[in-house]
Amino acid sequence: MQLDFDLRSGPVKTRSPAKAEEPEILSVSALTRKVRGLLEGSIGSVWVEGEVSNLRRQSSGHIYFTLKDAASQLACVLFAGQTPQLRGMNFADGVQVQIFGELTVYEARGNYQIIVRRVQERGAGALQAKFEELKRRLDSEGLFKQERKRALPKFPRRIGVVTSPTGAAVRDFLNVLHRRQRGIEVLIFPVRVQGKGAASEIAEAVRLLSKTESLGIAPVDVIVVTRGGGSLEDLWEFNEEAVARAIADSPVPVVSAIGHEIDFTISDFAADVRAATPSAAAEILSADSSEIAEKLQHLEVRLRRPVQSRIESVKTFLENLGRTALFFEPQRVLRDHSQTLDRFLDDLETNAAGGIQNQTLILERFTRTILARSPERKIADMTNALEQRRSAMNRICSERQKETQATLSQNAALIKALNPNAALARGYTLTLDQEGHLIRSASQIHNGQTISTRFHDGSAESKVLAAQVNSHPTA
Repeated sequence: MQLDFDLRSGPVKTRSPAKAEEPEILSVSALTRKVRGLLEGSIGSVWVEGEVSNLRRQSSGHIYFTLKDAASQLACVLFAGQTPQLRGMNFADGVQVQIFGELTVYEARGNYQIIVRRVQERGAGALQAKFEELKRRLDSEGLFKQERKRALPKFPRRIGVVTSPTGAAVRDFLNVLHRRQRGIEVLIFPVRVQGKGAASEIAEAVRLLSKTESLGIAPVDVIVVTRGGGSLEDLWEFNEEAVARAIADSPVPVVSAIGHEIDFTISDFAADVRAATPSAAAEILSADSSEIAEKLQHLEVRLRRPVQSRIESVKTFLENLGRTALFFEPQRVLRDHSQTLDRFLDDLETNAAGGIQNQTLILERFTRTILARSPERKIADMTNALEQRRSAMNRICSERQKETQATLSQNAALIKALNPNAALARGYTLTLDQEGHLIRSASQIHNGQTISTRFHDGSAESKVLAAQVNSHPTA
């Protein structure tokens, strides 16, 4: 039995001895290509962590190095187009890094290697994931919303700076600030900007500078949190949640100027303004002295033009006024005005007297008219007429009452005379059938009928024994 190994699939196949074939003989190149296809197809792109060794930088710009750990090593190549990502990174022998790239075979030597696409210091991948998770969580809370951002003061007089007092960041900040605008007071709050515990110092410094009355010093107009560039691990203290919340809670506007232009931290998102560098922060907070002087000159020209025009206008008015007669012959002008005033006074007195007399005559005429049409006489006549009508009405009512009483007496006597009870009292009776109908004739009864006889003081029932109708009734 013969065993064969397929480099593409790997399984062992069992062949019958009866069908033995000639073995496939490969060239070194063909075998190497098969190995390359197997590695690239089944493994492909991977992340690998290890220590850099045997680092060589070629004149072409390519970088060759070995990535190793305690047991193995791996050849790596970083082509020139990918090397800019190493800027600011301490990439040298002995440095622990994480690389990402495609696993392949360098056919000329038959060595497997990784073509590197990305390099980061060890731990940067985990830190980046932590960075993204914290950024997402704080953003979902609204900590980074634009409407929470406050405008910076146009001309701050006092700036609080949270940074290391010995770093290059504070020197760059102060140089640019004082070159552009002198007279701005800077209060430096020294803190550590790297290493364990630095985040709590930074957060506490922001809180104290936002409430300087607790320190017994004058308040600041704006706070700058800054440091120089570095790796993700170097800048990590500015990615801590405590720093972000202290910046967001500060009642004083905060500028974040961390690292280089390509560096972003959580502090940048929480701050009111992000500056790419410490120098950029100084430029944002200061005004160029020459630019201010130019603006002041421009404003001076704009102010001078309307003021000068107003002065010329008033000057012309005074000159015209000086040429009037008031300034040449003031006594004559006063005499003319005095005479005019006397004339107006005479006209006023004359018109007033005539008006009073006319009004007096009108008043007297109205008085006579009112007296002639006085309502007292009409009231007296109407009162007499009312009394006469009241007397006539009383008389008529009395006569009507007497007539009505007489009519009522007559009707009462008639009703009394016609009352059937009166006839019953005189001995007459009423005869009724069983239904209560009045029997007026003997023809209305029959033998054996029960009838009711009504007297003035009661009634009685009887049965008819014999009914007889007279042929000649009495009239």
